[in-house]
Amino acid sequence: METIAAISGYYERGGEVDRLSVGRGRLEFLRTRDVLRRLLPAGPARVLDVGGGAGVHARWLAADGYQVRLVDPMPLHVEHAGAIAGVEAVLGDARRLDEADAAYQATLLLGPLYHLPERGDRVTALREAARVTAPGGLVVAATISRYAGLYDTLVRGRYLEPDVRRITDAEVVTGVHEPFDRDLFTLAYFHHPDEIVAEFAEAGLAPATRYAVEGGAWLFADRDGWLEGDERTVALLDAVRSVEQEPSLFGISSHLLTVAVVR
Repeated sequence: METIAAISGYYERGGEVDRLSVGRGRLEFLRTRDVLRRLLPAGPARVLDVGGGAGVHARWLAADGYQVRLVDPMPLHVEHAGAIAGVEAVLGDARRLDEADAAYQATLLLGPLYHLPERGDRVTALREAARVTAPGGLVVAATISRYAGLYDTLVRGRYLEPDVRRITDAEVVTGVHEPFDRDLFTLAYFHHPDEIVAEFAEAGLAPATRYAVEGGAWLFADRDGWLEGDERTVALLDAVRSVEQEPSLFGISSHLLTVAVVR
């Protein structure tokens, strides 16, 4: 509960409601949807969207014919998600899911691992996801790259600020982002690309497959019309997809998706 209290002020501002519909967040959304549409079992499979925020992914999942239940610790998010047709939304914690064993064909954790600095909590959340997913179903988790903060502060021109540089340099070593400036982020954990595979294995989810979500394109895609929905957007998505499983490029991507089949 301490973790939830630490992040609540940031999310109560409502920024997550439309974050994935504008700027570089749009690329994160498009690529996450692209990968999931290729991996998920066909609808009307049951999908549990853990830490699903205001329902940005739950919305298209429901429209695609999935039976979607969203769990999130933020009341504001649950309120927004619950208003989406075909989406059931409830308050909850990824580490203690109030769900039956093997009740879903896919469980998504597209946010919870960001905010669990302790490895034990992350593995617990993954074990809970595996528990509620039927054998043969998928567990999919999103992580933020260990180096995303470094590149983000460089691109935004803030790395030269002494406090920003100190915190950014520390998180490259420890993975823990300290929430000193809400314009940057709240309390978070940034994974090394290899670290998440070990956490999946500890949770009984092996083998695991990784997908780079944005690749290096997140550093420029919100400029010069790349995300306006025309042929440039199609080309951009094609290009990023072509290298989404190249291990040498995992660290430059802002986010990774890691996927495993429940045995």
